[in-house]
Amino acid sequence: MSKPQFWQPTADPQAGTDPRLHAPSAQRNRDAILAVLADILPSSGLVLEIASGSGEHAVHFAGALPGLTFQPSDPSPDAVASIAAWAAESGLGNVRAPLVIDATAPDWPVESADAILCINMIHIAPWAAAEGLFRHAGRLLKPGQPLYLYGPYRRPDRPLEPGNAAFDESLRGRDPAWGLRELDAVAGLGAASGFTAPDIVEMPSNNLSVVFRKI
Repeated sequence: MSKPQFWQPTADPQAGTDPRLHAPSAQRNRDAILAVLADILPSSGLVLEIASGSGEHAVHFAGALPGLTFQPSDPSPDAVASIAAWAAESGLGNVRAPLVIDATAPDWPVESADAILCINMIHIAPWAAAEGLFRHAGRLLKPGQPLYLYGPYRRPDRPLEPGNAAFDESLRGRDPAWGLRELDAVAGLGAASGFTAPDIVEMPSNNLSVVFRKI
């Protein structure tokens, strides 16, 4: 499962052969996400990020949370090259070399983690990616450790906000397997994989931070 094109990373036209990609949404949401992560992540340990995209989030979080080691990953070769370039440019010692991980794969090249992050993936991927994310997170995390998701969701008894409705329509027009997910359905995957009901944090632009804890 490669990172869908709706992610819209861009290369700097002045960068020549610079492989770093730029995701405008990462610049907009990184500090709001970091504020939540600072409250839920452990003070030390390994944080695995699934679908890291450009790598800008991982580097930003690693710079702000030096007690943690970040393990970025992505299935896309361009994204993996971008992550490595952003990490090298940052000079940070707590960002590991990116791994190639497809959320839908039966095996991940990771033995354990102390927290898992997944930002803006499950609505721009087939449902099998969400299923794989929870299945592997349930195996990797220990009781009390967090699985953090970020993005827009459908919620029961609430109409979609106009912007999210248009976003959902555009996603489904690109691929019928994509689209904003029902929060209850995502919570059901969590329960089936041994997680608590999620804590929900309202975020800017009608997004949510959805925090699961391993039971």
